[in-house]
Amino acid sequence: MTDAARTTVMISRLGHQGDGVADGPLFAPRTLPGELVTGIAEGSRLTQVRIETPSEHRVQPPCRHYKACGGCQLQHASDVFVEKWKTNVVRNALAAQGLETEFRPILTSPPRSRRRATLAVRRTKKGAMAGFHGQASDVITEIPDCQLLDPELLAAIPVAEALALAGASRKAPLSVAVTALDAGLDILVKNGKPLDGSLRIELAQLAEKHRIARLTWDDEPVAMEQPPVQPFGAAQVCPPPGAFLQATREGEAALLAAVLEITKGAKRIVDLFAGCGTFSLPLAQFAEVHAVEGEGEMVKALDDGWRKAKGLKKVATEVRDLFRNPMLPEDLNPFGAAFEAAVIDPPRAGAEAQVAQLTKARTPVIAYVSCNPVSFARDAKALVEAGYSLDWVQVVDQFRWSAHTELAAKFTLKD
Repeated sequence: MTDAARTTVMISRLGHQGDGVADGPLFAPRTLPGELVTGIAEGSRLTQVRIETPSEHRVQPPCRHYKACGGCQLQHASDVFVEKWKTNVVRNALAAQGLETEFRPILTSPPRSRRRATLAVRRTKKGAMAGFHGQASDVITEIPDCQLLDPELLAAIPVAEALALAGASRKAPLSVAVTALDAGLDILVKNGKPLDGSLRIELAQLAEKHRIARLTWDDEPVAMEQPPVQPFGAAQVCPPPGAFLQATREGEAALLAAVLEITKGAKRIVDLFAGCGTFSLPLAQFAEVHAVEGEGEMVKALDDGWRKAKGLKKVATEVRDLFRNPMLPEDLNPFGAAFEAAVIDPPRAGAEAQVAQLTKARTPVIAYVSCNPVSFARDAKALVEAGYSLDWVQVVDQFRWSAHTELAAKFTLKD
């Protein structure tokens, strides 16, 4: 391919996935606004990108695996640039809905703090290899010096390889979800060979050898040396295998601090999309909580954690699909004793139906935690149009070097 076949473009902005965007639009991975770049135009993407004029915000990626690995998108950008960009992603999403508010300084998790990750693990002729897939690729990149993962997760790579040797086929890689908890490693394996007696024995021996707290194979428990508990406030919770957990301890602490501040003084709180109790159980130190979650196993884990804890106020639990069956005004004002605050932490789709019912119930204070600025902005507009003020937003970057952005926001009913 000659230089004559290459296209020269100026990067004007970053898209929501972290790729540079030029006129067209033409998407160029790992580029920055203001950079003059060349590459081969293939549809809407620019491949074989070469930076001709670098941005002042371009830095040397801190991880030696960055070029081959697809785990991070933004290591080539300075921390200052990424912080401003992520804040503006939220600001612009709100502006598109005609909203603006106070933005608190972004809180970013440090390097090597990610406590959960899903590794791709494949058997090879010489043994096994574990890592992340390359960018837009099925090729697995080994990551022994990953700057993203907690050292406990890095130490789990040989364990994942041993699991592949025991139970992976040559045709497809294992998916090994690893979470580093205080009790040890909690591992969930997908796409493995069917369990039989000999494989079960071998996996149990591996779990004992590597001191795995819990090993689950395609949703079937194989070994549990000790319950893989996670502290939520004063409670110890044993989440079901693969259950949602905030990606870093620092990110969880930042979101929890915001929720505690927003709901301060409330004596009765409803926690919607409560999960295993990330917010419900710490809140129960100060208020009675009604925790609502669609996954029954997570609700059971939350309830068990509360019952075994000491000194907490009442936590009632309810299994409920809040997308199909949102809490209604009569549910949010039971017997005339209205909830004084609501916490809502929905999936990426947001909570359009549930927000509509919160506005009808006139819940005075709402702490909204979001992992998607676009659906958050849509729901924020509905709340503001119903008479709420958006008091402030706290952006939290616990997915460092990625395009992913999270936040917590305070809504207060004006009347």
